[in-house]
Amino acid sequence: MSANSSRGDELPVNPGTANVRTEQDVFIASVARELAVFLDSKREMLTAISPDTLVLLDSIRTLVTGGKRLRALMCYWGWRGAGGGEESSEIIAAGVALELFQAAALIHDDIIDRSDIRRGGPSVHRRFSLLHAANRWSLDAERFGQAAAILTGDLCLSFSEEAFAAIVQPTAAGARARKVFDLMRTEVMAGQYLDILEEVSGPARPAETAVQRAQAIIRYKSAKYSTEHPLVLGGALAGAEEELLTGYSEFALPLGEAFQLRDDLLGVFGDPATTGKPAGDDLREGKRTVLVGLTLAAAGEPEARFVDERLGSQELGNAEIERIRAIIVDSGSLAAAETLIEDYSATAFAALDSLEIPLGAAASLRALATAAVRRKS
Repeated sequence: MSANSSRGDELPVNPGTANVRTEQDVFIASVARELAVFLDSKREMLTAISPDTLVLLDSIRTLVTGGKRLRALMCYWGWRGAGGGEESSEIIAAGVALELFQAAALIHDDIIDRSDIRRGGPSVHRRFSLLHAANRWSLDAERFGQAAAILTGDLCLSFSEEAFAAIVQPTAAGARARKVFDLMRTEVMAGQYLDILEEVSGPARPAETAVQRAQAIIRYKSAKYSTEHPLVLGGALAGAEEELLTGYSEFALPLGEAFQLRDDLLGVFGDPATTGKPAGDDLREGKRTVLVGLTLAAAGEPEARFVDERLGSQELGNAEIERIRAIIVDSGSLAAAETLIEDYSATAFAALDSLEIPLGAAASLRALATAAVRRKS
């Protein structure tokens, strides 16, 4: 949403911290292993219902096999920064819950955005449509694909809640962590609604407030659940004091905003070979991002009108995409967006420097943050 912050596969860590890298790699492997174990545990249940339902499980498994693991890693280093130990089953389970929630968000986001590609392959609803066509079933393949994917996403949400509920204890730390987890899920859904609302109502709303509206969408649809909430969740699970959790938020929220701004730029200017998405896909989807808001405010009247009218057209051709890109660049909006990313990043890194956490956790968070805002995919 855009959960769409999943164009590439891996986020590098600081090469100068070999011991931390090993620890991080061990955690990532542990989350992958426990994800597999969790999904395997559901196979017998679904088989008893009907073997036909196993395709739902396989779709989830395919989606959670890749990805950056950014949210799980933010949670882990929030845990370690607050004094949590290595290889704890509790933090691994939290990582599993976050990865399942992320997968659900991606499935639903791709349906909403009518995006047929995810990480260079068919998105979940497209896979179901292809399954329908391959078996020559009756009625509409696209409708079947979307309906089956909605149910797959709902199942993934249920799995995420189950995984998280299993680790939360009736303690003050558990209550704090539960509050963060519940808030995260509510904010993502509300932010997603604001996103689709802006797509349909944006042309009728004042252009001078488009950037502020887009920034609110970024905050609630992506930034908070990509970085802030996972980091705070890890700290809360480890029993961190409120002062540290506040410091985590002051670092991770602007980082998440910079992360999503970078994603929005890649959605327009990214190389399909590295992003795994078609060139200009966000323009065809009608994404009214901060980049678009800056362009509508800064471009001349005929150029701004062209962007406003063509945004969201499924027939948007390569020539029109190139023209919109040129308008974005010539209006200074691309440079302005890069400046915003730098400003958000500077705020985040300054807050990180003020955190009183172990050096290993701080170095790893810095490496994750740097990779997030400078990535090409």
